[in-house]
Amino acid sequence: MKRVYFYAICLLLSFTNVYAKENYSINKVTTLNINSSINPATFNYIETNLKKLSQKNNDFVLIKLDTPGGLVTTTKEILTAMGSVDFPIAIWITPEGASATSAGAIIASGAHILVMSEGTNIGAATPIQMGKDIEQKDAKSKAVNDLVALVTSLSKARGRNPEHFEKMISEAESLDARTALKEKVIDNIINDQKELLAYLNNLEVTVKGKAYKLEIQPNVPVENIEMDPGQQILNIFANPTTAYVLFIIGAALIYFELQAPGGIIAGALGAFFLVLAAIGFQVLPLNMGAMGLIILSFILFVLEAYITSFGVLTLAGLASLIFGSLFLFRTDNSFIELEIKVIISVVSAIAIYVGFIGFYFIKTYRKNKELFDTRGEEAIVSKLMGKDEGKFKYQVKLDGEIWSAYSSTEFKEGDHVKVDHLDNEKLHLTISAK
Repeated sequence: MKRVYFYAICLLLSFTNVYAKENYSINKVTTLNINSSINPATFNYIETNLKKLSQKNNDFVLIKLDTPGGLVTTTKEILTAMGSVDFPIAIWITPEGASATSAGAIIASGAHILVMSEGTNIGAATPIQMGKDIEQKDAKSKAVNDLVALVTSLSKARGRNPEHFEKMISEAESLDARTALKEKVIDNIINDQKELLAYLNNLEVTVKGKAYKLEIQPNVPVENIEMDPGQQILNIFANPTTAYVLFIIGAALIYFELQAPGGIIAGALGAFFLVLAAIGFQVLPLNMGAMGLIILSFILFVLEAYITSFGVLTLAGLASLIFGSLFLFRTDNSFIELEIKVIISVVSAIAIYVGFIGFYFIKTYRKNKELFDTRGEEAIVSKLMGKDEGKFKYQVKLDGEIWSAYSSTEFKEGDHVKVDHLDNEKLHLTISAK
């Protein structure tokens, strides 16, 4: 009988150890802020600061989240970094008007504590393919299924409703704060930091399978850590719109330099912008075919200046630029894409510029025709340039324009001469005494 009591006591003690909750007295709250896309700069920012903290120091991390989404690989790296620590991490979707969209919703599913402010939303994590929801036959279906399994596993481990996290990816479901709380997607609705600290006190959380009861004092130190300068710069260039616009500006300046060589400034600035764009593209997923189309478009624009195609090369260049821009960033590794209005603005600006250049060339050609048809017009010798093939070479002023001119007669600066002929191919005049 004594043995029965002994085994019963041992069994009771084992159950007590399993369900016992260790007190975790928070000594410091470290606040990190994510208010941009999810990219390698974001990951570096989170990983660097998480490595500085530990359970031994009773650290606690609060991530304030407001993001439109970002890269899948970076999202998984952030989740891995969060899952590798042995101290609690809370995610607070704040302030009012903020959202944890696509990659942000996936990251939120991995938080030990997940709260939202009033007027915020979470979800819409379905990748977009050319303006429509993902289809099962689409190339991204494997990535979607993988993400569904990931958020389902994480939400179950955190004691949240896995059904809605799954729908965020498969059906692009989006929930407001009150609905998310009602459906047990989040733990609470919090509107200010004081309220959050009060909520954390005596809250029970599980970290790596071990249960803890949080203890926090009202005057606990709260340290807010922002991105360092390097991370901030990388974060700016990681924006797909910024990288795209920098590339277009750089390519346009190089094109301008090729059209009117000798300025140097345009070419130097173009190279500078292309380097900045390259930094941005290194942290973004690229479709190489799309990038090839964009590069091809500028090659066609340059060729138009040297080959008479009557605008065919320009139209082909504009088509390449449009399709290349639409296909850019369309990979299995991204929830980000260029906004159509950005593409329309860039293509329209380039089309207007090319149209202006074309109009100028046509106007010049017609003017040259008129000059050719109106022989005998008066010009003024502005400079003697020496002799070439037995003829005197001059610079003459004709209707406010400087032209190269040739004559078998020698003139002095300021002499008034008569235009005999305009060579349309070599663009110079033949002059004689008035």
